[in-house]
Amino acid sequence: MNPVSKSILRRTLPISIFEELCSLWRELVEMEGSTTILLDDSIISSEIKNTVEILGTKKFYLLLSSQLCALLQGTLNASSLSYQVSITCEAEAIAEFTHKLHQHLDNGSPWRDRLTPYLLPHLPQLNPLQSHFNGRLWNILVPEFSETSEVMYEGLRVCEPVEEALRQQVAQERLLNQVVGQIRQSLELSVILETAVRELRSFLQVDRLVIYEFREKTLSSSESENLRRTWGLVTYESRVSQSIPSLLNVTAEDTCFANIPEYKYKYRQGEIVAIDDVERRYSSSLCLSQFLEKYWVLSKLIAPIVVDGKLWGLLIAHQCFKKRQWLNNEKAFLGQIGEHLAVAIYQAQLYAQVQEQKNSFEQRVIERTQELRDTLVASQAANHSKSEFLGNMSHELRTPLTCIIGLSGTLLHWSQESSNLPVDKQEKYLQTIQNSGKHLLDMINEILEYSNLQSGKYVLAVREFSLTKVAKNVVQRVSDEAEHRRINLALDLQISEQQDSFCADPERVQQILYHLLNNALKFTPENGTVTLRIWRENNQVSLEVEDTGIGIKEEQIPLLFESFQQLENSRRRVYGGTGLGLALTKQLVELHGGTIEVESMINQGSTFTVRIPNQPQNQYKSANQSGENQALFTKNKTVVLVESNEEIATLIGELLTAANYHFIWLMDGSKVIKKLELLEPSAVILDQDLSEVLKINESLKEMPETKATKVLLLRDEITSKEWTEISQKGIDDYLIKPIQPNLLLKRVNALIFNNEESGNN
Repeated sequence: MNPVSKSILRRTLPISIFEELCSLWRELVEMEGSTTILLDDSIISSEIKNTVEILGTKKFYLLLSSQLCALLQGTLNASSLSYQVSITCEAEAIAEFTHKLHQHLDNGSPWRDRLTPYLLPHLPQLNPLQSHFNGRLWNILVPEFSETSEVMYEGLRVCEPVEEALRQQVAQERLLNQVVGQIRQSLELSVILETAVRELRSFLQVDRLVIYEFREKTLSSSESENLRRTWGLVTYESRVSQSIPSLLNVTAEDTCFANIPEYKYKYRQGEIVAIDDVERRYSSSLCLSQFLEKYWVLSKLIAPIVVDGKLWGLLIAHQCFKKRQWLNNEKAFLGQIGEHLAVAIYQAQLYAQVQEQKNSFEQRVIERTQELRDTLVASQAANHSKSEFLGNMSHELRTPLTCIIGLSGTLLHWSQESSNLPVDKQEKYLQTIQNSGKHLLDMINEILEYSNLQSGKYVLAVREFSLTKVAKNVVQRVSDEAEHRRINLALDLQISEQQDSFCADPERVQQILYHLLNNALKFTPENGTVTLRIWRENNQVSLEVEDTGIGIKEEQIPLLFESFQQLENSRRRVYGGTGLGLALTKQLVELHGGTIEVESMINQGSTFTVRIPNQPQNQYKSANQSGENQALFTKNKTVVLVESNEEIATLIGELLTAANYHFIWLMDGSKVIKKLELLEPSAVILDQDLSEVLKINESLKEMPETKATKVLLLRDEITSKEWTEISQKGIDDYLIKPIQPNLLLKRVNALIFNNEESGNN
């Protein structure tokens, strides 16, 4: 490429910009006067035939004068509504174009003589018209640099500053396109930032270019939050020489920025900071001056990286060997790069969020799949247990039924004969029939009671009773069995007369003791000992059944309280039973809010310890009204749960639905009051902030439709003092998480029962 072609500016410009350039050429003619020549394509087309063949379809303006020569040419692109424009002030190019026109003009044309002085290359001396032309051309083609145009044009040859600016603009656009292209092609943020830092340092020809990234720390105190807002470090760096100290992973001290008021606010607003002389600028801050001197910073240019409205970091250029006066185009370009990097960072953050959600979803799918598999295994195990239970029950039922049918048939046969069966045999047969019938009744009642407990229909009939009396009654009930098995049965009452009175459901307490004693007798060999021991501890009673039986393996203890479980197949034939006794016992204990524990050693015996707290009587109906209670609880009552946690809501929903409640789950508490007004539930369970709970409770009590609605509060923990204050504000009851199924049913039953009672009254 020859020097002439290098001096020609070639650009694709909109029609409006091309028309501005044409106006500039006409403006120059008016400034220069009548001696100036201005030729355009319209004039030449009237002077030269076959203009298109000679000059093509270009529009052109040729300016010729003693102070300035300039040629503007443009070819219209109709599809894009733009011009392919070329501008030159080069003397040889102007002379060549002028010679072509002169050659094809008629000898009589007045333009021929006027063009003759310009057939040879003409290089005007520097003059004000050239400076004006350069400035106007600069403003049209490179408007963002117009502020410094007048200073830069003095002493420069015509078109030189414009050529240089356009070449710089092309280089900038190439770098921008490279950054944008990499953003579109790659989601690897580190690759994008490393490339941008390296290429930008090279383009700006600075000594060091870094990215300073702000980091956040999750701290609780207000002072710590202040630290969090200013903490950051250099994460990417490019240096022109390895001799320059590295800033990588360096954190600036927070106190160093004390003399820079609201510096982060300025950067959040997109302000670009240029400091030509760091030493003079920060002379008042010893800390910052020493820091910058340590890392050879003489001049610096800073552009913010603002991501989604938040200041993510800073793009910083350093001069380390000599001071530098930053140009406006350099400031603007650094700001543009910062904006594009912000897009890349935001894109990477979105991608990371999508990946995290994808991984979370995949993990949830894996967990749910495992849950389904576990549920399937549990279901299969339950079906297997129930099948074994039915097989076992067929044996348990067949034995007493055989006795009943056989002996009753014998008695019926002898009643039809002339001779009579001896009276002692008749009494023995009748006693066996009665015992077998009682055994059948006990098994059936056991199954029915377990079924009622599982469905949540079981209601305690709490009243005050004597622990001594209940203990003696149950011991008397099993004494015959102990005597039959030749087992020593002992009662150890460690309670005083003042401790004898206790509040609970006496029938259920007696049932708990019966199942434990019966179980102990079943697995204790002849001449063994079974002891029932009772004592009081503060506000609870401890019931302990100790035996010297065969014991239980440690790994089998968790299976003791499972439904339909008996630990060994051989024992089913030897010891019998439904396999529900201990499961029913555990349910009854937990219904009282108590606990049951087991200690056992093989061939030495087992100890079952039950602890039951004293029950508040005002939460339950008397025993005389228990039948009425059952009817109330079997009605379809509405319970609304306001809960954002799906697992907790699922657990509560399954429990209440199984207990024949109409269950409604609300996830969003924003419009819960209006929804509750429409639903008119018997009870509402709230798992929200205490302030929101109190607000909802107050609204419920004010509305006639929900005035009687009971409120149950779910909390992770609560002290007695807190509950006293909360209950005084109208909250009816509370429940501590994690949820205990039987305790939940007991609390809901108590709340709705009181609600029904008050409604009936």
